[in-house]
Amino acid sequence: MSLTLQEISRIAELAKLQLTAPEREGMLTQLKTFFELVEHIKSVDTQGVAPLSHPYATVADVALRLRPDVVSESNAREANQQSAPDVQKGLFLVPKVIES
Repeated sequence: MSLTLQEISRIAELAKLQLTAPEREGMLTQLKTFFELVEHIKSVDTQGVAPLSHPYATVADVALRLRPDVVSESNAREANQQSAPDVQKGLFLVPKVIES
């Protein structure tokens, strides 16, 4: 993926970051390196490779320590929405924002 300094500036603006010129250069280098790694990983043929449940599953049997999937909290929707300025049918209503 090819990135430019203008795109880095736009991303920083969207993320509300104030980057200096050297910081933008460094970010460009880091992101290019990251995307090169992603492209390299995507190029590996994984056809027929079973997904792992754990990174160590290739060297040892790993018992996953998962907690039971049970409800542990009560439904406090109404209490949580009391301070909201606008709620409809249990949903928070927010102003429509369109950025061009």
